Amino acid sequence: MAIERDSIIVVDIESTCWKNHKNPPDERSEIIEIGICRYEPESGDISDKRSIFITPTESTVSKFCTKLTTITQEILDEKGISFEDACQTVQNDYQTANRLWLSWGNYDRKMFTKQCERREVEYPFSDNHCNLKNLFANIYGNRIGMAAALRKIGLELEGIHHRGDDDAYNIARILRHMVETHGIDVLESFWS
Repeated sequence: MAIERDSIIVVDIESTCWKNHKNPPDERSEIIEIGICRYEPESGDISDKRSIFITPTESTVSKFCTKLTTITQEILDEKGISFEDACQTVQNDYQTANRLWLSWGNYDRKMFTKQCERREVEYPFSDNHCNLKNLFANIYGNRIGMAAALRKIGLELEGIHHRGDDDAYNIARILRHMVETHGIDVLESFWS
């Protein structure tokens, strides 16, 4: 299937986590929020910003995780859907199987790959993934976090850091700046 170039899907996930990466026995990190939006290279518009909460089944939200993300177990119990339904929503609403998608770093892609394999859920994205953190480092010479990258290019962080929807939106803003400054060709190798 040909990769559509009308929009790029920007993703940022949040996962259950624990202080010092020490998960309790019988619990493992899993995706609890998919932050997602579209970037339209032709117009520069960022749209369809959304947070999809996922009810965890292999862990519970720790106090550390809530402090970092503002996401509580209660929010997920009330608003969360299954991981399988979340993947289906992403595919249906964003046509992710035939679009370039990107994230800040490789963590999001790896978590999706592992969790889809573990749960036997269809992987919701195309193989065309851009690690924007690496691309940013190649252009600007710094492999830094998303908030630091915003500062480096003169943009303020909008929303709550470590919330998927706000982080996805901010990553899309970095992408927009890079495309406006360096041209859409910076993404050419990721479409093929």
